[in-house]
Amino acid sequence: MNENINKNALFFGSCFALITTAFSFSIRAGILPELGNEFGLTAEQLGFINSMWFLGFPISMIIGGLVYHTFGPKNIMTVAFISHTLGIILTIYAGGYTGLLVSTLFIGFGNGCTEAACNPLIADMYSGVTMNKMLNRFHMWFPGGIVLGSLLSKFMTDFGMGWEMQMWVIMIPTVIYAVLFFGKVFPKPQVEGATSLKENFKAMLTPVYLFLFVCMSLTAISEFGPQQWVNIIMSSSGAEPMIILALTTGMMAVGRFFAGPVVGKLGQTGVLLGSAIIATIGVYMFSVVTGPLAYVAAIVFALGVCYFWPVMVGAVAQRVPLSSALGMSVIGGVGMFSTSIWQPIIGSWIDSSRAEYVAEGLTGNALELAAGQETLEKMITFPAILIVLFTIFFFWQKNSKKKDKVPTEVSSLEPSA
Repeated sequence: MNENINKNALFFGSCFALITTAFSFSIRAGILPELGNEFGLTAEQLGFINSMWFLGFPISMIIGGLVYHTFGPKNIMTVAFISHTLGIILTIYAGGYTGLLVSTLFIGFGNGCTEAACNPLIADMYSGVTMNKMLNRFHMWFPGGIVLGSLLSKFMTDFGMGWEMQMWVIMIPTVIYAVLFFGKVFPKPQVEGATSLKENFKAMLTPVYLFLFVCMSLTAISEFGPQQWVNIIMSSSGAEPMIILALTTGMMAVGRFFAGPVVGKLGQTGVLLGSAIIATIGVYMFSVVTGPLAYVAAIVFALGVCYFWPVMVGAVAQRVPLSSALGMSVIGGVGMFSTSIWQPIIGSWIDSSRAEYVAEGLTGNALELAAGQETLEKMITFPAILIVLFTIFFFWQKNSKKKDKVPTEVSSLEPSA
């Protein structure tokens, strides 16, 4: 490998880029109610704004996966910086619904560029066990960054700092990663045949990949659906919603740190099936509990969803290796695209439930709690379907022991979630 490459600077730059993604997720969740009040937006409109974050992500992620070897990670990260900066500034000066749609799309596009560039960048800088270890450490910063962003958003809101100032905070990691990447030499691809798009596409048409493609659309919304709406849904439950988000993502970060031993012991299919069961229980608990028990529900939910994204992408790497970086980009892209589609639908569920309970005479916190919990009941469907699908996958793949048992540390290619 070129000795001029500053591995530490490139790695830490990647981590700060992912923290930018995490901040844009958590701080946006924190300011969502304020945006709704200031601009007179319905929950469905807020859902469409949310969907732009998840729509821009897969668009740039898939494009980046296609052009990674020709356009290069350095150029992709330059596009990420421009997109993040434009998205943040345009959000602050949006002035209304349309402006928020456009600015959020820019932020999502920048986030997808980060995923498209940094995953293969780290894979090309390291090899073997070290590569998997560094990928795990990199992807810890999505939930880890959400914890930091959630706590910052709560602190700033409690002290009367407006949503505009909270959006400026996202510029801090954005500037840091730009400085760390500036002037550095980026590595060349280390995987033989990685540039063969024909082989990539051929591998992506196999039954296992197509099955995982479908499952990814449900694992992503199972994780991001409750998290993105936590402030609105849980604000009247007697628990602090941003603390719930911080607790959830904190538990996910810890879980992902120990991903290797867990998947090594239970296998990919065992972890996916167990996760679907626990996630279903967690979302159900969210839909029925109030007060301090909501924090218990957050822990159960986090344990259920924390392995979904990394193990799904790891399954692609282990079971469909010829799909290469493109296959991993596409599987991540479909997760984000699915989440984008469901955001306005979830928002319309909240609006519809509110209307029903208003007709029954509910008002204030009682109204918001009833509408939120009814919406969460509907979200139980996502992980419940996965229980069926991952049971099928478990028995389908039970003879694939070499592929199912992954050594020590598992590559966890998370945006995500």
